[in-house]
Amino acid sequence: MISKIFQPNEVANYRLSIAPMMDCTDRHFRVLMRQITKKSLLYTEMIVAKALHFSQNRHKLLDFDEIEHPISIQLGGDDPNLLAEAAVIAEDWGYDEINLNIGCPSPKVKAGNFGALLMGKPKVVTSCIERMKKSCNLPITVKHRLGIDNLDSDSYLMQFVDSCSIAGAERFIIHARKAWLSGLNPRENRTVPPLEYERVQKLKAKRPGLIIELNGGINTIDDCIKNLEFFDGVMVGRAAYSHPFIWSKIDSLIYKQEEKCVSRSKIIKKIIPFAQKHIENNGRLWNISKHLLNLIENIPDAKKYRQELSLKSQSKKADISILKKIAQQLEDAGH
Repeated sequence: MISKIFQPNEVANYRLSIAPMMDCTDRHFRVLMRQITKKSLLYTEMIVAKALHFSQNRHKLLDFDEIEHPISIQLGGDDPNLLAEAAVIAEDWGYDEINLNIGCPSPKVKAGNFGALLMGKPKVVTSCIERMKKSCNLPITVKHRLGIDNLDSDSYLMQFVDSCSIAGAERFIIHARKAWLSGLNPRENRTVPPLEYERVQKLKAKRPGLIIELNGGINTIDDCIKNLEFFDGVMVGRAAYSHPFIWSKIDSLIYKQEEKCVSRSKIIKKIIPFAQKHIENNGRLWNISKHLLNLIENIPDAKKYRQELSLKSQSKKADISILKKIAQQLEDAGH
């Protein structure tokens, strides 16, 4: 049964979402974030539709824990038929929505003729959205840039968004930077092109009926609250991965839920059953612990705790006793 994104009279989960990030937002990190926020929308790493089509192990690509709901799967590709097939699979797998990646500028993605490159191919994009929309009942959303290379005018951006909306896209997550497809690497494309929030505001003002979510340069909950005055939602990326604990008040400040006491020790303790199940299924503790390292910061002896967790978790025989010990040490220290 497909979970609903949000119930009537509740704040939509996309008011704050954790961005899809390659090599970061795997299922283990998502389980960590779900201990920090029960309400925010989580995303998978980008899954390429072609790779999914040919995969011999779709479980490895697609499986997630029930506690991760609401969760959006991000797909990459430029073939409407393959994306439609992927949309059907995603719905069957139990995802809550589907996001099309039109923002990644990496050379590998560029070579595959998708990601940010597709901002220059609106007809291909609309065809992909239409086919996905017809193939499943999930919301289809789009994550994209302000523009690419010389296709960077406000009029082009509006035309692009309008065409996607007509095709069936229900929400737009806009990284408020353009992307240079040559001359900058992916890391530089996240920082070198200047943020231009005012351009996204202008688009929202001219298209008030569209659901528009801001992405890029949002580093604190205060940043989120400020930008939610203008946009329907905000998406947080590297700041959530690098500093997960500072987001522990998301549910109370953004979603107006009753504030609950969240501590680093409690978060780790809640992850232990998931870690045990992962190990029993021949997984390694390090798959989980590597995401917990950033949780332990800005406290006395943080370096010592991280070193112990890192050193002991990387052993192939590492078990949950390591997490239990670290959690108890943190609790004893008042963390």
